[in-house]
Amino acid sequence: MSLRIAGAAPECLQVNEWSETTAKDVYAIGDLIGVADLTPVAIKAGRYLSERLFNGKSDLKMSYDLIPTVVFSHPPIGTIGLTEKEARNKFGDDNVKVYRSVFTNMYHAMTERKTKTAYKLVCQGPNEVVVGLHMIGIASDEILQGFGVAMKMGATKANFDECVAIHPTAAEELVTMT
Repeated sequence: MSLRIAGAAPECLQVNEWSETTAKDVYAIGDLIGVADLTPVAIKAGRYLSERLFNGKSDLKMSYDLIPTVVFSHPPIGTIGLTEKEARNKFGDDNVKVYRSVFTNMYHAMTERKTKTAYKLVCQGPNEVVVGLHMIGIASDEILQGFGVAMKMGATKANFDECVAIHPTAAEELVTMT
């Protein structure tokens, strides 16, 4: 398929919220659309497109908001949602509250190497909806998946606080931040 046929710029295809290009019956997902160039995003978008086209799930579409992303470094770095700067630009300084925690993971409690772990929650509005979560440290990749679900459900800081901490874990820091 020529990119000119779809009426898109050479670097990526333009699609609507239903993954439709400007060409009739031509769809595009994944790296072709330049939104979130991650394999799991393309897989999910493809599944949703196929469910919509072939299984009658006409209201199913990919949401490109709140995609958990991890850099598999040592230690791993994870992020989902808005950065503090993006939140302040979008909602204003008075409508953003940030919670931070920097600590030594229990994994290193008895070792000479004291690698730090750092977490940041970015919250918005009087209900403190969690709009960003950023972390670096052991197991951040695994921890982010579960908290990503909570954020997709609209979790607030109070929801995080209401959760009983699992001790001793790094993740407990996210539900005990003050």
